[in-house]
Amino acid sequence: MRSQKGFTLIEIIAVLVILGILAAVAVPRYLDMQGEARIKAAQAAIAEVKAQASQFYGKKLLRDGAPPTGAAVLASVTATPDVGPDFSVTAAANGDNILITVNNVQGTALSPAQTGTWTMPTPF
Repeated sequence: MRSQKGFTLIEIIAVLVILGILAAVAVPRYLDMQGEARIKAAQAAIAEVKAQASQFYGKKLLRDGAPPTGAAVLASVTATPDVGPDFSVTAAANGDNILITVNNVQGTALSPAQTGTWTMPTPF
C-alpha cells in the first residue's frame, strides 16, 4: 500500500469556506473603521483650529488688556486654517463665533461634513 500525503478536496473546501466567512465579516468592519478614523481625524482638526483661536484670544487679551473682536480671531486662523495637507478645512464668522468645517480628509469627502464652533469667551 502506498502512503498518500496531502489534503483531501473536502478539507480544502472547508478551509476556503472558513476563509470566505472571515473575509465577509472582516472587510465591512475594516471599511467602517476607516470611516470612523476619518471622522475622528476631522474632529481633531476642528479641535486644532479651536486651540489656535483660543491661543490668539488669550495672547491678545494678555498683551492688550482687552479681548479681541471675533473678526480679529477669525483673521488669526484665516478662512482656510493650516492644519496640514490631509485636511480641507474652512472657518467662517458666525456672529462673534467661528464655524469650523472639515469637508475632506486625505482626499476623501466626508458625508456629512464635520463641523464645530469656537465660541467667543464671555467677559467676567
